[in-house]
Amino acid sequence: MDLADQLKNLFPDHESENPNEPNDSKNDLWLQDEPIICKYEKRKGKPITILEGYTGATEDFKSLAKELKTKLSVGGSFKDDKIIIQGDYRDNIMQILKDKGFNVKRVGG
Repeated sequence: MDLADQLKNLFPDHESENPNEPNDSKNDLWLQDEPIICKYEKRKGKPITILEGYTGATEDFKSLAKELKTKLSVGGSFKDDKIIIQGDYRDNIMQILKDKGFNVKRVGG
């Protein structure tokens, strides 16, 4: 018996939110009209991908950075309202963002 069942037994009249409902992060992020800019640069001889131009909340952009790094299994950081991903992953990132509903523009190289 898990915690939800125990609480249901203790408080049978309480109506709770549906915990089994999937939490879709696709709808949590604010979608903007202007495209997110996806750049490719080399810093100290190593390729990086930079995403900039998001006008929503900083926390949303940080969570997007974390999700991208997890899906691509790469390192990266969030600095000065930019997501910096280690390596050239422009095509993969653009596909992930388009699937989420973002407008993406490829710049450079």
